[in-house]
This record gives sequence, C-alpha cells and structure tokens, in this order.
Amino acid sequence: MKSSIQVACPTCRQKGVWFKGAFGPFCSKRCKWVDLGKWFEEEMLITENLRPDLFQGYGDLPPGIYLDDPGQDPYGQR
Repeated sequence: MKSSIQVACPTCRQKGVWFKGAFGPFCSKRCKWVDLGKWFEEEMLITENLRPDLFQGYGDLPPGIYLDDPGQDPYGQR
C-alpha cells in the first residue's frame, strides 16, 4: 500500500497529507490565500537571479501531475 507523505502547511505549519487535497501544499483555502497575499504585498520575494543550471533535467520529464505531488515518481519507479 502506498504511504502518504505528511508535510507542514507553508502558512500555519499544521502537519497533514495536504498534497492529496484541493489546496495542496496548503491545508485550507484560507492558508492558500494568506500565502498569495504575502506575495502580492512583497513580504515574500525571490532574492537571487534564477540560474539555468537550476532547470537542468526538467525538460526531459514526461508531462503529468507528479510535479505537484512529491510522492509520485515521473517514471513509475519506486
């Protein structure tokens, strides 16, 4: 049986299996909106330039929702 990965909600830090829900990785719609508000108010920023080496290897991945679910393997291997 596949085990579910528990993560902490980025906003409230409550632990749970949030990637399985509609708001993953957040625990609720409220936490998702709070996070978005922080980006809009510039409380959260990307502080360094994105380097091309950070994206190496992603072009060869097959399409799918596994990118949003760390419990899935893009190649079907465990």
